Amino acid sequence: MKKILIIEDDVSFCLMIKTFLTKKGFEVYKAFSFKEAAAILNEEKIDLVLTDVRLPDSDGIEILKFIKDINPAIQVILMTGYTDIKTAVNVMKMGAFDYVAKPINSDEIVHTINKALAEGGKTSTVVNYKKETEKKESSSEINEASKEEFITGKSEKSKELNNFISVVAPTNISVLIIGDSGTGKENIAYSIHKLSKRANMPYIAVDCGAIPKDLAASEFFGHVKGSFTGATTDKIGHFEAANGGTIFLDEVGNLTYDVQVQLLRALQERKVKPVGSSKEIDVDIRIIAATNEDLQKAVREGEFREDLYHRLNEFSIQAPRLNERGKDILEFARFFIAQSNEELERNVQGLSDEVTEVFLSYEWPGNLREMRNIIKRAVLLTQTDLIEKNVLPAEIFQQNVLKNNDTVNGSQNAFSNDVFQLEDLKLYSSKNEEQLIRIALEKAKYNKTKAAQILGIDRKTLYNKLKNYDIEL
Repeated sequence: MKKILIIEDDVSFCLMIKTFLTKKGFEVYKAFSFKEAAAILNEEKIDLVLTDVRLPDSDGIEILKFIKDINPAIQVILMTGYTDIKTAVNVMKMGAFDYVAKPINSDEIVHTINKALAEGGKTSTVVNYKKETEKKESSSEINEASKEEFITGKSEKSKELNNFISVVAPTNISVLIIGDSGTGKENIAYSIHKLSKRANMPYIAVDCGAIPKDLAASEFFGHVKGSFTGATTDKIGHFEAANGGTIFLDEVGNLTYDVQVQLLRALQERKVKPVGSSKEIDVDIRIIAATNEDLQKAVREGEFREDLYHRLNEFSIQAPRLNERGKDILEFARFFIAQSNEELERNVQGLSDEVTEVFLSYEWPGNLREMRNIIKRAVLLTQTDLIEKNVLPAEIFQQNVLKNNDTVNGSQNAFSNDVFQLEDLKLYSSKNEEQLIRIALEKAKYNKTKAAQILGIDRKTLYNKLKNYDIEL
């Protein structure tokens, strides 16, 4: 019987996973901290570790290093609430088998665990999406698409974007990527990194919207043991972890004013001081930031520091919306079909003619993120070689509901009552609440901050509801 260790500080989630995996025939150990995990690893012969990336006394990177020092044969799968597939590149180079995003799909995690245990010391192919089995000749193009990391496209918008990337990548200029939610801003950032002189150095992606204010300094700059309650070990911050490479600040507009001050100082002086330490650490990093907010408006309203804005915005890139990219839409579809084939072990070969027409005429309010989710669902449901209309969600055919050319800005026109009514969520059952949340996300073009405003709840509450209803963004 294979032994699995789960390291997760969310007690209920940890126990749920333990119960599930035990029923699947594994001998499962649990730990709520790095300290507990270290004791188990020293006492038991563990075959695989499933660990959260962020723990009270350590992080997944440090845990991975510790495990590989003990026994390189132990497979490690990291879990995170920050959907950051590009960080997987760096983590897997260090020896992790795979990197999965919460909420965890039970069937998928079992498949990944079995694959990791079967392949021994090999790492997963999640980055390259390459399968070592023969494919049908007619689906070769789909399989080739699975090897690509960034779709360049041939439309005018794509050519303009690619030109900007190629021009700015070799420099050390800070870049601000602006665009609607789901337009692939992190893919743009990662492409800049891979084409830069720092390509072989770390690339660290940070979701600024998910960092609690009280922990921001520790997350960015690290801390020393005993600096505050719960700091049981030294911790390396994002800036030090990215030293020599690139740090990507996603949703930078969500940083609080106090954190903006600390960030500006680090960028100006290129030095960071871990919480509780008197020693400053020199850092050589390139900053790439992204936002779907109007930062210039935030500066005018005093919500975002003007000096920090100019420090980040040495060069700006506008990420085009998916419906502005013409027939590149089909190239992205091919790419996501390839990803879904690999993940779900399917062999879907493409889109039917009817679906092709639907994709080209659809508004894609959620951009690339929406397409990825729709195609993943379609690949799962498809029983034929081609994706047909019957496996597409109903909302894709409701142009009159989803189409809205006005910018979502909280105005009466943007959220008119003839589209949908949103009242106090407490009046609704869970089923209706989930439906309202999905409608709000679509209306806000998957901008979580604006969706929360529509719903009349704060951003943290929305994050919790997305997790509860397994709504993947």
